[in-house]
Amino acid sequence: MSGNITFTMIKPDAVKNGYIGKILDQIISNGYQIRAMKYIHLSTEKAGEFYAIHRERPFFNDLVSFMTSGPIVAAVLEKENAVADFRTLIGATDPSKAETGTIRSLYAKSIDANAIHGSDSDENAAIEASFFFSAFERF
Repeated sequence: MSGNITFTMIKPDAVKNGYIGKILDQIISNGYQIRAMKYIHLSTEKAGEFYAIHRERPFFNDLVSFMTSGPIVAAVLEKENAVADFRTLIGATDPSKAETGTIRSLYAKSIDANAIHGSDSDENAAIEASFFFSAFERF
């Protein structure tokens, strides 16, 4: 399965702005199959756990606050070369630097409110998917 699974979250800004359907359509149109998906509102505790790697960074509290400001859509996606292709599909973290047509170029407002998360490695995709989906091992 290595290389065929990635994890994504449609972030609170994109959910609030009504972009869930458009983003999912773009993901599916690019050949991804949704293997698991849920609509949830993260608690401060859960957001802190998910972003624990950033705990010592100055933006940590703002990040947790943002990620708990509204519901998110978490999903496990499958496609050959999933992680690398998804990073291309979502575009640069700064939407002003994202390639035209990428998810962030279309739906993100700023570096902080950047619409979507995508795993940065196969290892992190497995860790992140398992954080949200206990049955991830079945995929």
